[in-house]
Amino acid sequence: MSDEQKKKEAAAVAAFAFEMGVLKRQRRSGWWHAGVRDPESIAEHSLRVAQLAGLIAAAEGGDPAKAAYMGLWHDSQETRIGDIPHSARPYVEAAPNVGITVDQVAGMAEPLANSVIKAVEEYEEKTSLEAICARDADKLECLIQAVEYRDLGVQRVQSWIDSSYASLKTETARRVADEALEISPLSWREK
Repeated sequence: MSDEQKKKEAAAVAAFAFEMGVLKRQRRSGWWHAGVRDPESIAEHSLRVAQLAGLIAAAEGGDPAKAAYMGLWHDSQETRIGDIPHSARPYVEAAPNVGITVDQVAGMAEPLANSVIKAVEEYEEKTSLEAICARDADKLECLIQAVEYRDLGVQRVQSWIDSSYASLKTETARRVADEALEISPLSWREK
């Protein structure tokens, strides 16, 4: 590989990193409907999704690293299409996440691009244990965030809790959700 090709591939990774930085500044817009003035960023959401995905997969007998990797990329497309709240989905048509991801990683070295594309494809297919765990982590994170907002006095979060809980597939995620609904968000400090 020529030095020029190496430079182009490195520039593509750097550009991708800058694009992913947008997720740190972009807010999860559905929370505004509940009255949250400064909702979590997409990056904050994705970090906890990845953490939970790894834990759920480990508990369910799957590959925690693979599930966590899917969790990292599950909302990365929102740099280009924004965070479309569920209430808006019947009115807008967005490109498929895999197609957006392919565009996002264009120019990167093939092994790098393929690792991200395959993670998004598997997440979107919803069939592997790790994808199911990552999807559960996405819903569980939403439920936990709603509980945290409720604890801070936001009153209109019950529909997020209910819909997230109803979407959970794994026994592990349901057990964690049950406990999250019972304990204080600061219970970790009380030990």
